[in-house]
Amino acid sequence: MTQYDVFNGDADGICALQQLRLHTPQNSTLITGVKRDIKLLDRVQAVQGDCITVLDISLDKNREELLRVLAEGAKVEYFDHHFAGEIPQHEHFDAHINTAPTTCTSLLVNAYLDNQHSAWAVAGAYGDNMYESADRLARATGLCVDDSEALKELGTYLNYNGYGSALEDLYFTPDKLFLRINPYRSPLDFIASDDAFSTLKKGYAEDMVQGRAAKADIKTATHSLILLPDGAWARRVSGVLANEMARSAPDRAHALVNTMADGTLRVSVRAPLNNRAGAEILCMAFPTGGGRAAAAGINNLPQDQYDAFVEKFTQSFNQA
Repeated sequence: MTQYDVFNGDADGICALQQLRLHTPQNSTLITGVKRDIKLLDRVQAVQGDCITVLDISLDKNREELLRVLAEGAKVEYFDHHFAGEIPQHEHFDAHINTAPTTCTSLLVNAYLDNQHSAWAVAGAYGDNMYESADRLARATGLCVDDSEALKELGTYLNYNGYGSALEDLYFTPDKLFLRINPYRSPLDFIASDDAFSTLKKGYAEDMVQGRAAKADIKTATHSLILLPDGAWARRVSGVLANEMARSAPDRAHALVNTMADGTLRVSVRAPLNNRAGAEILCMAFPTGGGRAAAAGINNLPQDQYDAFVEKFTQSFNQA
């Protein structure tokens, strides 16, 4: 029997898996990738009796492969908060899916484990830009302000590390970063003891200087859009910069558009924090789009569809 841990390479996916493996240690096969690499179940070749844990990737985007591994005799446990569509019913499928805009996979796992490793859930929620939910859990579990701020930093840096068009863009591949994190029961101990934290902190600070200097191509009271150049730094900051912009202007929708080496565009969309709806509907109107109500994206938008995207983006959020 093989245990597969299939997880999104961002803060939420890593912190969700960390909670589960602290609770139930496993010698597992790790399957992950950059943040936008979400069709991960196609890498699993299951046989009868295998167990698969899936974290923070859309069921809708992995439906065909999920049905395949179930048919091959695997047992699947699935935690996620992205658009799922119809959830399959199968005796070997255990789904923990909640698409509410105020929850994330780390919080779902925390509820499942009854707060046993809640500090990791707090870090994951901060990384997923769910500050109110993270603050609430931090207070409920007795974290002091300084510790909460440290977990906010950690979550942000873990999320930053997940963004890129390829693993070469990242400071740490997500599987290796998880293996560095895994020995630590407390994320505060990881912060204090592992130099991965300082490496990511330095990289984040350097990249965000360039990201924050980028000028908006569109900026109104209701929505803004920034075009970023082709460059590893720009790909790394796309998610964390979009999250920061969403927090700084919570009544405005935000889009960050990266120019990729192959000529296509990669889009990150954030619905207004004060009305977390519509991002996934907008992005799913394009072939490689997906996500959730508050935050979504398009992996490969052809240049000739850019104007159509801008029009739909404006229509979706141009409401005073």
